[in-house]
Amino acid sequence: MDWPVASFPQYKYPLEQNVDHNAKEDVRCLQEVQSLFDAYQKKGRPVAGVVVEPIQAEGGDNHGSPRFFQELQRIVKKNGAALLIDEVQTGMGATGTIWAHEQLGLDSPPDIVTFSKKMMTGGYFYTDEMHLDEPYRIFNTWLGDPTKIMLLEETVKVIKRDNLLEVVKDSADALEEGLLDIQNSFPKLISNSRGRGTFRAFDLPTTESRDKFINEIRNAGVQMGGSGTHSVRLRPALIFQRHHAEQFLDIATSVLKKF
Repeated sequence: MDWPVASFPQYKYPLEQNVDHNAKEDVRCLQEVQSLFDAYQKKGRPVAGVVVEPIQAEGGDNHGSPRFFQELQRIVKKNGAALLIDEVQTGMGATGTIWAHEQLGLDSPPDIVTFSKKMMTGGYFYTDEMHLDEPYRIFNTWLGDPTKIMLLEETVKVIKRDNLLEVVKDSADALEEGLLDIQNSFPKLISNSRGRGTFRAFDLPTTESRDKFINEIRNAGVQMGGSGTHSVRLRPALIFQRHHAEQFLDIATSVLKKF
C-alpha cells in the first residue's frame, strides 16, 4: 500500500545539553511532513490526515517537543488535513495529565483523539468539525459496550477521589531523579533517561544487554518490558507511589551492579 510515513524526531539526552541537535531534528521531520503533503498532492492523492502518538511508544519511547507538535498541527491545518492523536498508550493519566497532548500547548484541540487500554474500552472523540452529518456511517454489531462505560466512570471517580494524577507526578519526580542518578553511576550501561510522568524509558547499549536487564530484573521481582531496539520502558499503574519508585530504583541498581 502506498501509505506516506514521515520520520519522528530522534532526540539526544539530556535535552538541555542537546538543544541545537534536537531543534534540527524537529525541522528535519517537519520538512519531511510538508514534502509528503506536496508529493501526494502532485500524485492526485492528497493526504487526508496525519496520525501521530504524543510519545511514540512501541517505536522506542521517542518524544517530540511541544514546538514540534505545534508546528506539525499548523502544517496539517495549512494543508487542509486532519490531525489524529493516538492516545491508546499515553491516555488516562500516566504522563501526569489525563491526555498527554494536554502538555503540548497546541493552538487548538486535535481533530480526533483515539483511546483504549486504561480507558477500559476503545474509542475516539473529535471536534465539532469532524461530526458526521449522516447516522450509522460507523457501525458495528454492539455499537459500544455500556458495561465498559460503567467501569470507566468508576475509574475516573477513583482517579479524582484519590488524587492519582498528583500521585503520578510525585512518583515521577522520584523516578526521574533516581534514573538520572543511575545513569550517572552506570554511564556505559544506561543512557537517554526520558519521559513524562511515570511514562518513562531509558536505553541500554544493545538489544542483547537490554533483554538481559529485563530478564534479570524480572527475576528480582520487577515486571518490565522493552520498546524499540534497545530501550526499557516503565509503565506503572496510577497507584504507583514514591516508595514504590524507591524500591524499583534500589532493585535496578542491584541488577546493574551484576552486569
